[in-house]
Amino acid sequence: MQEKLPCGLKIAIIDRAFKRIMDKWASDMELTFAQVRVLTEISDMEDKGISEINQKDLERYEKVSHPTMTGILQRLESKGFVKCRTSEVDKRFKKISCTEKSVGMNKKLEQKDNQIFKEICKGFSENEIKTFNSFLDRIIENISADDLNVLERSI
Repeated sequence: MQEKLPCGLKIAIIDRAFKRIMDKWASDMELTFAQVRVLTEISDMEDKGISEINQKDLERYEKVSHPTMTGILQRLESKGFVKCRTSEVDKRFKKISCTEKSVGMNKKLEQKDNQIFKEICKGFSENEIKTFNSFLDRIIENISADDLNVLERSI
């Protein structure tokens, strides 16, 4: 029956299943998956040696509005996952950093992502997984903001 489903619907089903698993994992840490993604980005930036992480950086990366990111950061700070202090470089910004509680979140997310991917690709050969990943990479390369805008206007 699955072969009769349109490709877009198949992708949506996979996306929803993946998000549902990630949401459950995040909720076990009393977080939302959106909060985990932000923590992951902060953790990754810190690992790369970026010393001044501010809210604008995170808004651009996550493609969310200022009020949305403000809410996410306030909740993360109240739960003890991040520290927000006035930037020493530019007093208009807050410097955001991980606490002991959230250091290494990027590595935890990568491990969870790999675990889920292995589970949903159960029964695939190593070669099939490699090929599938190369297809995904090519699809991502084909997607750009301009391409999506053109497609949205033509629908």
